[in-house]
Amino acid sequence: MAGSFRAERVVLVRAQVEVVGIGAGDPGHVTVAAVDALRRADVVFFLDKPGEARELSDLREAILATHVPGGGYRVVRAEDPPRDRAADGYADAVVDWRVRRADVCERLIAEHLGEGEVGAFLVWGDPALYDSIIAVVEDVRSRGATEFDVRVIPGVSSVSALAARHATTLNQVAGAVQITTGRRLAAGWPQDADDVVVMLDARNAFLEHLDEPGATIHWGAYVGTEDEILIAGPLAEVAERIVETRERARAEKGWIMDTYLLRRTR
Repeated sequence: MAGSFRAERVVLVRAQVEVVGIGAGDPGHVTVAAVDALRRADVVFFLDKPGEARELSDLREAILATHVPGGGYRVVRAEDPPRDRAADGYADAVVDWRVRRADVCERLIAEHLGEGEVGAFLVWGDPALYDSIIAVVEDVRSRGATEFDVRVIPGVSSVSALAARHATTLNQVAGAVQITTGRRLAAGWPQDADDVVVMLDARNAFLEHLDEPGATIHWGAYVGTEDEILIAGPLAEVAERIVETRERARAEKGWIMDTYLLRRTR
């Protein structure tokens, strides 16, 4: 595991770190509460993805320009540490990645957040749903080198944005919906849930369920942005089109952000 950055103890008087959900990409999805948070921020921390994924930071800048046109905040950047995707142990790789992210965030907060100031991390979708920044910030605070309060501002998740763009609901009447990952879906359709929202699927796990009777899919990539792609229909009929579209989009942009809803009727 990588060595951890340790800042000298810096006591920040009433400093605050805000984790702000900014929606799935459409500036119109940013809530009034999130806009208020952006407007009171003295420092906005950017964890930039390398390569083509830097476009994600460009979208953050566009959202800031839309809702805080007068500026008044400082932008502080650092490169987001890459996760070891070739590691044998997935859980260990994620733990190591989060520690290295916390090292970076601890340095940013210690060096750039002054007494009484507000610092903001902008999070895609909703910070509580498959995002690590809340845990990373809590790790930084638990180390004791910096002292600050934490506030989380919820956002429009990619899940709710996906359902809205397809003009559908996430659950059927009296039914349960489960949010899971591609890794878990590959192991089997979740029990007691006819509606399954799948995130973080790098391997098209829906292909494992083509024989599921009556299964349909609502798939979306880059939801809420100008590059949005939507495909829906019976799973067996549209699965290959989704795979081809996904591969082409990833090749063209260098990254992809997609989510889908699998549904079976009884």
